[in-house]
Amino acid sequence: MKRFWEEVTIERDEAGHAILLDGRPMHLPNGGEVLRIGPAPLAEAVAAEWRAAGGAKGGEMSFGDTPLTRLAGTAQARIAPDPAPTADAIARYCETDLLCYRAEHPPELTARQAREWQPWLDWAALTYDAPLRVTAGIAHVRQHRDSIAALRRVVGGLDVHALAGLGIAVPALGSLVLGLALLEGRIDAEGAHRLGALDELFQEEQWGADYEAVHRRAGIAADVTLAARYMALTRPHPAGGTGGGTT
Repeated sequence: MKRFWEEVTIERDEAGHAILLDGRPMHLPNGGEVLRIGPAPLAEAVAAEWRAAGGAKGGEMSFGDTPLTRLAGTAQARIAPDPAPTADAIARYCETDLLCYRAEHPPELTARQAREWQPWLDWAALTYDAPLRVTAGIAHVRQHRDSIAALRRVVGGLDVHALAGLGIAVPALGSLVLGLALLEGRIDAEGAHRLGALDELFQEEQWGADYEAVHRRAGIAADVTLAARYMALTRPHPAGGTGGGTT
């Protein structure tokens, strides 16, 4: 589509921040309500997307230029009216968290998984009182109901913006634990993606790169980066994330 606006401004009221295009508030798709963004840093970032999109009035743009806007719209239109289904879908990942499923061989991979993944399970156990059991192979391991309940309480207490970000990050990573660490600023997007792709990266070291796998990982990395940025704009973090686990 062509850019039809020149000026992008922000208007704040008791309902949040509205993004104005030439003085007209931006609406949700299909004639929806006005897009309202609570956190000021997110509102500024969304406005910046629309200032850059298309370059200037009459320029070509796509909605791929405004990913933060799409996530903010999802939070308002799809999650806010009833957060429970989204929270439930995210929390279910604790029952089959990637970090709990280790390879049986070769020894180099099993050692790497233990070294790289176990600190994050230890972190979740200490932070949320939610120890998770580990297994070797693909057989399902049943997690303790208290751990599942603890993680469900954590996810159920999150705001709509955190749920919107985790709704992208957790499926992309296959891990609720890594998603929560990303949310809390304990790991950055690059580190989380590397851990989520640990098995693939190990195989690539042994057998060389596969174009389709590399392309797929690049898409996942972009999703994780977007989710991390969105969540960082909507909640405070401890100073500086890390690329590794707590010990």
